Amino acid sequence: MPSSQQIIDRIEKAIRPYRVVQGRKFRLRDHDPADTGMMDGEDKPQAKEWLARGVQWLAEQQDKLYAQDRRSLLLVFQAMDAAGKDGTIKHVMSGVNPQGVQVVSFKQPTALDLDHDYMWRYWRELPERGRIGIFNRSYYEEVLVVRVHRAILQGQKLPPECVRKRVFDERLADIAHFEDYLSRQGTKVLKFFLNVSKAEQKRRFMERLDEPGKNWKFSAADVRERAYWDDYQTAYEDAIRATATPQAPWYVVPADNKWYLRLVVVASIVQALEQMELAYPCVGKAQKAELAAARTALEREGRTKG
Repeated sequence: MPSSQQIIDRIEKAIRPYRVVQGRKFRLRDHDPADTGMMDGEDKPQAKEWLARGVQWLAEQQDKLYAQDRRSLLLVFQAMDAAGKDGTIKHVMSGVNPQGVQVVSFKQPTALDLDHDYMWRYWRELPERGRIGIFNRSYYEEVLVVRVHRAILQGQKLPPECVRKRVFDERLADIAHFEDYLSRQGTKVLKFFLNVSKAEQKRRFMERLDEPGKNWKFSAADVRERAYWDDYQTAYEDAIRATATPQAPWYVVPADNKWYLRLVVVASIVQALEQMELAYPCVGKAQKAELAAARTALEREGRTKG
């Protein structure tokens, strides 16, 4: 049985190819959506075992995070449709205490949202200290879908002078500063781009059409968005280039094989929590005295009833 340190070393080696901390030279075409590292289809049982162990480890670390109540972790999931965001969140977070996790799925902004700046609704949902926050889609939509469909920008009630030519470069700079600010306040930010291929997306769409139990997942709008595939790839590449930092890294995770996708995601989260060096709070002298008094009272209560 490998030691904890050996496992951590293996985790680091496994996820290193997918972590982007310096975006200047990043190119999306260098990342294969079908990559499975050193594993193949025959390794699925082992991957399933490792995933279960990772989920357990994550639960243990999350318990310490919650007890310590000093730091927080924000997980941002971005992807093209049918890349597996919902399933990944479900499987990876299956063992954690629900009290310590906040999951937010951002849909189209409401009228109230549009009466504020574009980051307002995301600020409101940041995780509290001691908790893990999950953004299923996020503020990155403001430089992805809004960039691809620029007409959305016109509906955001901005003064004309604020809709400049470099508006999306400015937003990316805002986001980078925002994530740097969070890191300096004790919130670690991990960003996952689930990198699915266009061919695999089509296969999953067809599966949703062919299987009655999956019909509810299908949306004609998803198919219409495929016409903008190249535009989205460019937008994602630019976003990762502009915002990948050591404090808020991107993980460009191959998503064509869900079993491998989930393994990489859980490994990345476990590593981030391990680096926080979490521990249960130490009990001071006064608290120890209170605990001793409580023990005495309880023991005396038992003798009295006897």
